[in-house]
Amino acid sequence: MDLSLGEAAKILDIPESEISRFIKDRRLPAIMINGRYRINRVDLLEWANHHNIPAKTLYSIPGEETFAGSLDSLLEGNIHYDIAGEDSKAVLTHICELLPLSNSQDRALALKVLLEQNKQMTVLNGIALPHARSPLIFGIEKPVLTLCFLKEMIPFKKSPGGELILSKVVFVLLSPTIRAHLLILSQIAQALHRPDFLKRLDRRSSAEEILLILRSFNPRP
Repeated sequence: MDLSLGEAAKILDIPESEISRFIKDRRLPAIMINGRYRINRVDLLEWANHHNIPAKTLYSIPGEETFAGSLDSLLEGNIHYDIAGEDSKAVLTHICELLPLSNSQDRALALKVLLEQNKQMTVLNGIALPHARSPLIFGIEKPVLTLCFLKEMIPFKKSPGGELILSKVVFVLLSPTIRAHLLILSQIAQALHRPDFLKRLDRRSSAEEILLILRSFNPRP
């Protein structure tokens, strides 16, 4: 999730000493952990964009355009029903147990970050989904996307005015790059503008029906 000086330098294709200078002189966001700087990927991307410094490897990896654009292929086998929990923490804990990750350590890390970013999640018409500025970047080959129907509608977060915002459906997305995160969020947003897709979410349609309607949006040749 967070980068060392060397990793940040590799991404920007500059010497490591330049990264140290940017932290001291050009306000590159970084935190000190055990005497070493750590830099968040999103902070590095935003800083690099602001200073017109190329950072291609933060955006893409070979073949990304192919696997990031097909919601039906990403969701196949990753649609779950009756997720129990009386609050967002309990629900996200249950969801992380279902993520198709290789080991329990990755699931624990995903849960930790999800709980930290819960306040940044977007909730629209009872549907919770990741925020564009809060990607979960993991060392995985392809994105992991899950669609979860909750057993009951729960208070997921609070509005700026302190009102509870309820959710009944949750999307969770782990991505290998920030660009993949944004591409998939764009696809989800387009799908949520389709009344036929929203109707299936509202009806808690079967996984087969949901995948079928998603395939109809982008028919393959």
